[in-house]
Amino acid sequence: MPKKGTSQFFNSYARGFNVIYGSENTLLNRIINGLFGRSMRLRFIKTIEGCEPIEGRSVIDVGCGSGHYAIVLAQRGAKSILGIDFAKGMIELADGNARLADVEDRCNFICYDFLVYPLKGKFDYSVVVGFMDYIEHPEEIIKRVLAITKTRAFFSFPLEGGIFARQRKIRYRRKCDLFLYKEEEVRELFAGESYEKLEVERISRDLFVTVHMR
Repeated sequence: MPKKGTSQFFNSYARGFNVIYGSENTLLNRIINGLFGRSMRLRFIKTIEGCEPIEGRSVIDVGCGSGHYAIVLAQRGAKSILGIDFAKGMIELADGNARLADVEDRCNFICYDFLVYPLKGKFDYSVVVGFMDYIEHPEEIIKRVLAITKTRAFFSFPLEGGIFARQRKIRYRRKCDLFLYKEEEVRELFAGESYEKLEVERISRDLFVTVHMR
């Protein structure tokens, strides 16, 4: 899991992070969405569309942040969603956002280490988006996610190379760990795992991975 410094960074950054997924037409939102929003929007759309059928299904959101994926899936009919994040500030935001959306009865958000949290049973869908950026040993996360997924799992990996990747490295250098990937590295991470089909797609600044378990 992420180092202590990463957790501290996201605790302090939680409010600002919530703005990125917000819909308020503020100058800050317009600037953020113009610079970084395309990749986030694309992976959000692909994940939500990939979790179909969703009616009556269960979902785990690893690195759930402020809960936007979970809330939309709950609004679309998911029976239960477990969101896990290592930053307490993010979980507090997620709880508040779920209450505002009136879906708190189907969303359970917890601050915990995903690798050691005692999970019961499997989930229909697993969402691991915007999380692998900060994980030093991604193979551990991948192995556990696939072991608890019944239908499909979705991952995003930030791409190595290009001006935005270089700027992001500089921006995060003194804040928290950041790990970027090439496509061949991502494919290698999944090479030894068991699944029916693997899809790796480049979307803007990310590699979006869909793992079909059946």
